[in-house]
Amino acid sequence: MTPGRPVPPPLAKPLPDLTTGTPTPGPRHAAAYGATASDSGLVPLTVARRAPKEDDVEIAIEFCGLCHSDVHATRGEWGNQNYPLVPGHEIVGRVSRVGSAVDDFTIGELVGVGCLVDSCRECDSCLDGLEQYCENGMTGTYGSKDRRNGDATTQGGYASSIVVDRRYVLHVPESLDPAAAAPLLCAGVTTYSPLRHFDVEEGDVVGVVGLGGLGHMAVKLAKAMGAEVKVFTTSESKIAAARELGADDVILSRDEAAMDAANRSIDVIIDTVAAPHDLNPYFRTLRVDGALFQLGLPSEDMPPVNPGALIRRRIAYAGSLIGSIAETQEMLDFCAEHGVTSEVEVVRADQLNEAYDRMVAGEVKYRFVLDTSTLGTPSERADA
Repeated sequence: MTPGRPVPPPLAKPLPDLTTGTPTPGPRHAAAYGATASDSGLVPLTVARRAPKEDDVEIAIEFCGLCHSDVHATRGEWGNQNYPLVPGHEIVGRVSRVGSAVDDFTIGELVGVGCLVDSCRECDSCLDGLEQYCENGMTGTYGSKDRRNGDATTQGGYASSIVVDRRYVLHVPESLDPAAAAPLLCAGVTTYSPLRHFDVEEGDVVGVVGLGGLGHMAVKLAKAMGAEVKVFTTSESKIAAARELGADDVILSRDEAAMDAANRSIDVIIDTVAAPHDLNPYFRTLRVDGALFQLGLPSEDMPPVNPGALIRRRIAYAGSLIGSIAETQEMLDFCAEHGVTSEVEVVRADQLNEAYDRMVAGEVKYRFVLDTSTLGTPSERADA
């Protein structure tokens, strides 16, 4: 078990600004883009960032990946939201200030922030180093109640800066391209975690269902771990793309003969599809003691699973949620060692709404990333 992280002591005095040696001023404002209602689209906003506390790291954001969950959240497709809402949880930037108790991050260092910025730090999951499964609810990078800032709602990375407790900040290796590294903070660790949980290694066969933002990272990471990779797709147009990413085989899932030929050939399947689909044909491709990890979260009911398919081969059907802070750092270091990054298209702030529509239509290979230098300045904007 990973030892728990200590709860920081209460702030006893104003935080010194380490860049000037003078007392830190009050909250700063950041230029941002976000939604003011479920149908507003993304518009210019100003975010009030808290004054850094002694354990905080202030980050000047350079790039932020666009995740499909950002679309669901800002458009209210996952239930009611507190608006205004600034999305973004694939953040890469450089440290601009650090608190007096921070000795593991330095000014100018390349860092990242993923899907969570806090947790209760006291439950069994947190003490085991599994903050993403916090039993009292992890604090998401956006759209969550901020445990350290009263009743404020966390606001994400489509912004020029952010302040995060040091325990939830990642070191990004300088060898990684910062724009291409941003999606690793969500798409990367979400696929890395189940592969590591299953101890994928050389000689194993990994199946990947779906070839979007998550799926293309699953292919790259599994190949870097030494596995043979087979991609399942419903579209012949994805065959060449899958092979370009390193897939050893591509199986058309609508071709019954191709699916029959894949029977008992795979050790673990990473399913990244977020639309309802029948899992039973994929179970038949797994060997004894195989596993299927469900990463996509459909908004409608899935077809029923046949228990017999699981029982006859001792197959596990499992889910997985992002990764812990320690695991995310491990993933970043692994990617630096093996030269793995996301395939990205960098967009300007004024292209965000178009990028959202293209994501919904599946017209991106494979991840959009916002260049935050295009946000402008926090003037004459609505407040988030």
